Amino acid sequence: MKAWILEKQARVEERPLKLVEVPTPHARDDEVRLRVLVCGVCRTDIHIAEGDLPLRKSPIILGHEIVGVVDEVGEKVKRFRVGDRAGVYWLHSACGQCKYCLSQRENYCPQIQCTGWDVDGGFAEYVTAPAAYALPLNAIRMSPAEIAPLLCPGIAGYAAFKLAEVQEGDKLGLYGFGPTAYTVLKVARRLGIEVYVSTRSRKNIEAARRGGARWAADAAQEEMPCKLDAAILFPPAGNLVEPTLAQLQRGGVLVMAPVSASPIRIESYSENLWGRDIRTLYNLKQSDAEEFIEIVDRLELEMGVSLFPFAELPEALIQARQGRLEQPNAVIAVSDR
Repeated sequence: MKAWILEKQARVEERPLKLVEVPTPHARDDEVRLRVLVCGVCRTDIHIAEGDLPLRKSPIILGHEIVGVVDEVGEKVKRFRVGDRAGVYWLHSACGQCKYCLSQRENYCPQIQCTGWDVDGGFAEYVTAPAAYALPLNAIRMSPAEIAPLLCPGIAGYAAFKLAEVQEGDKLGLYGFGPTAYTVLKVARRLGIEVYVSTRSRKNIEAARRGGARWAADAAQEEMPCKLDAAILFPPAGNLVEPTLAQLQRGGVLVMAPVSASPIRIESYSENLWGRDIRTLYNLKQSDAEEFIEIVDRLELEMGVSLFPFAELPEALIQARQGRLEQPNAVIAVSDR
């Protein structure tokens, strides 16, 4: 099969991914194989390609926003049949036996494996995954290209939202407004939560307002009109942590969503941290993925997709890295059959 492999990390402008022929994988007894239809391009793919996250396997096939059709089923698999539409996301597998797995916190499992980081992902014509962790998608009405971004920004946004523990009538701040924050906005508004968005981009300010934000502006230039019950920080900018904490009421929660961040410094513990919680979004849980997939049709999400041919993956990575996408999410069309 054809696949884009990464052997040596470098800036995406140097085009470190190479298109090669590799052996087509086969499903083991507990696995399914998908013929990949589309695969989304995530910022985490860029972090791995460029070295912000270490290589765990080389060569590696990146990509963890995968929508495909099941074309091979292992002997022990009962959950899927050939021809089913299915998705594969960041969580590839966990041990199932440690204290974290036994308490439904498999995202902390020491033996967790992540798609496109520990095991080969979806920038290829075929991918295999444990059937227990693949997501059934037959019931979702959206197109494969529309579904793909939901499998990372969507699930991650939902997971971050749950960590914030906000309730109806609360005030939630979103710092940064990309696809993940957009998902949070839609979920929060549906549950009667007021959302306040800080972003430097005029386009994103307008998009947040259209999406139902009570207030949207650049909080560095315009004072937010109220204190917040919780906030979610999306940019990997450690210098934003203390100003965000300062905007929280006592008892408030700050959720940090990025997979990496610049150094964090808090000058005033008493004024800005004391009485507040900082939580981090660490990998993804199966329960969050399954809950989110069950509600996506009701949320009426319009994620906005820039679709690229399979052969143009390097260009998609560059445009995503430089913020030049016409729509918020880059998706690679791998197969149209």
